[in-house]
Amino acid sequence: MRTTLRHFVETVALYASLTLLGLICLSWAVFALPLWLVLPERFGARCGRRAILIGLRFYVWTLCLMGAYRLDLRALRTLHGGPPAVLAPNHPSLIDAVFIIAYGPKLACVTKSSLMNNVFLGAAPRLARYIRNEPPRRMIRSAVEELEHGNSVLLFPEGTRTVQAPINPVNASVAIIARHANVPVQTLIVEQSTAFLSKGWSLFKRPSLPIIFRVRLGRRFEPPHDVRVLTEELERHFREELATSVQNQWIEDRRAARSAG
Repeated sequence: MRTTLRHFVETVALYASLTLLGLICLSWAVFALPLWLVLPERFGARCGRRAILIGLRFYVWTLCLMGAYRLDLRALRTLHGGPPAVLAPNHPSLIDAVFIIAYGPKLACVTKSSLMNNVFLGAAPRLARYIRNEPPRRMIRSAVEELEHGNSVLLFPEGTRTVQAPINPVNASVAIIARHANVPVQTLIVEQSTAFLSKGWSLFKRPSLPIIFRVRLGRRFEPPHDVRVLTEELERHFREELATSVQNQWIEDRRAARSAG
């Protein structure tokens, strides 16, 4: 009886948290869309980023209050007040960006163009002047401009969520941006206890709660002279740091299930 009740409470907490995130996004979109049309670019970006920060921090607070997550985000706070850098996390689940944006330093996020083009969901990142991931040359140019203005840039070097343990192949975008902007690359090691919101996860599938989520600082790489060398070093570093990570098992289990299906 107690187990059944606990599962029921966890299910309610999980879907209440997802509903809340949707309401926060859609509510802000109602204001973000007209503000994007009328506000000057710089003021609009500051307004949009501040609103996203407040909304996501409130959301993270409710996740902890409901007991859906146990979070360790202390490492992100140590980046506040530091020089601009390219933040390069691994990407096991869809919610990684939410936690990093909520508690990371002042930053611009590289965002999928498909999301930016969405009438409602794209209003907030458009107002915040987040960076479209396509076309690549424009993405690199925009990221370099943000770094030159003193902001950090959040870019997932895998390009998509992790589907092979411990990490997908790393693309060269992070190293290219760091080289052109002459800034360091700060790796972030993201670990999550379950496959919730990983690639292909159904929202109707309930994970085991609470979900343990942790971000820790990885190695900080100096501005590169050789893009290829840094890209290889980044991938090697992630593989070493994640070699014994708890998520490797569920990543491989899901990969096997996809292959069998």
